[in-house]
Amino acid sequence: MLQKCVFLDRDGVLNRERGDYTYTLEDFEVLPGVPEALALLKQNGYFLIVVTNQGGIAKGLYTKADVMACHQKLQERCNHLIDAIYYAPSHPHYSESLSRKPDSLMLERAMARYSIDPAQSWMVGDSHRDLEAAEKVGVRSIIVGDKYSPGSYTWQVEDLWQAAQLIISSRLEVDVQV
Repeated sequence: MLQKCVFLDRDGVLNRERGDYTYTLEDFEVLPGVPEALALLKQNGYFLIVVTNQGGIAKGLYTKADVMACHQKLQERCNHLIDAIYYAPSHPHYSESLSRKPDSLMLERAMARYSIDPAQSWMVGDSHRDLEAAEKVGVRSIIVGDKYSPGSYTWQVEDLWQAAQLIISSRLEVDVQV
């Protein structure tokens, strides 16, 4: 049986976007409402997968161990609700990779491994490249934050909590139509 999933970008969606690389535990701050939003999605049967570009590894700014420590902190703050975390350590100026968003290999790998149905799944991101990756695999997407002017995207909300509510209400509408 295929699962429904919410793919989540990390910086700007789950933790505070600093405008620079976030790789120290001191700088890694889970945003308000994130644990509650993840719990709501989980209660409604969604598999939760983080897909994040981490080009600072290829640049030599930080290590995989730094990324893993931040992901451990994320899991602890969010009651271990996240089912999987994929990250792309490449950067276009140092090493090419189809995993790095806007390419979709991270999503494709997760979809194959966890039998995810794209028609029942979502991507929540804060940049155009997140939405491009989702589009390549047939997953609906929601953009969060204020990087883009209101009305730039069909589904645009302030934060993950609002995105979770939109996903849940959209699922109910789909269930009623079937």
